[in-house]
Amino acid sequence: MKKAFFVALVAALTLTSCGDDDLRQWMDGVSNDSKGKIPSLPKVKIYAPVAYGVEDKLDPFSEAKIEPTGTDTVANANDPNRPDFDARELRNNILEKYPLETIQMIGYLNIDRQPIAVVQLDPTLVKQVKVGDWIGQDFGRVMSVTEQEVEIKEVIEDPNTKEWNERVNTLHLQVE
Repeated sequence: MKKAFFVALVAALTLTSCGDDDLRQWMDGVSNDSKGKIPSLPKVKIYAPVAYGVEDKLDPFSEAKIEPTGTDTVANANDPNRPDFDARELRNNILEKYPLETIQMIGYLNIDRQPIAVVQLDPTLVKQVKVGDWIGQDFGRVMSVTEQEVEIKEVIEDPNTKEWNERVNTLHLQVE
């Protein structure tokens, strides 16, 4: 403890023995050496614009991109089984918005001797279907309705030959 006191006393006497001039000289020397250096700014690179030509490319948001392949070819235009895409748009039928695989037959009605199937499109939507109605996304047309099933004729495009072919599909009554 005496040694620490002695060191502090010597330091205090040394500082008081320095005059104001010595202290100022030392502070000026230290402050001159401690000034920071700011680096110069980097050279500005000249911007070179690049031409981006998309005039010859297909617009990703056009209807041609959304329609199934082969609908605008000359070979398919003469196909007798080719469906009418414009008529489907004009019908705007809710039954054609759901894939046939997701539609379930849940009931059967006979109103004025006309058979009607009750189908469920999703858990909250139930519709009635009769002969001649359009159903499913593959241009399906209801051909017959019985107590046990709905027979549907669909028109699909063969991806290899680009020809339109008919196929028969059925919805069977779902019994719980």
